[in-house]
Amino acid sequence: MKKILALFCTATFLFSFSQKTMNPVKYKSSPKVFNIKGLSQSVSIDCGSSQMILLSGQVPLDPEGNLVGNTVEEQSRQVFMNIENILKEYGGTGKDIIKLGIFIRDISKTPDFRKVRDLYINLENPPVSSLIEVSRLFRDDVLIEVEATAVIKNK
Repeated sequence: MKKILALFCTATFLFSFSQKTMNPVKYKSSPKVFNIKGLSQSVSIDCGSSQMILLSGQVPLDPEGNLVGNTVEEQSRQVFMNIENILKEYGGTGKDIIKLGIFIRDISKTPDFRKVRDLYINLENPPVSSLIEVSRLFRDDVLIEVEATAVIKNK
């Protein structure tokens, strides 16, 4: 089913792009998420009956850019709140996530991340994921960054 959706989305994207009758790509930001100049929070690709949403890596910053939390669990909570706020701009939620990319400073803290993640994702059909331990993120006090891709049905 996912392969069919991917092929359909690609075909729809190429058809829409070649027809130039609509813009299949749209960028959105949430005012509830810290915005970094020169970086889009998200982009959607129109796939006909649904849209694919690609999110930039989300970090544990509040709307004013202040760090939230000093543990992986606390920071993961803010990260997923940011993801939820961006997906709401498209009419979606964390339950629509199909792929996660997780960058964590200490892989032994993965259970703390998963405890929070499981509150937001579809546990019956969990997203595909990659988990990578990294030595640093963009700030020394940031312990986790999460990229997300979602598919949301058009209304």
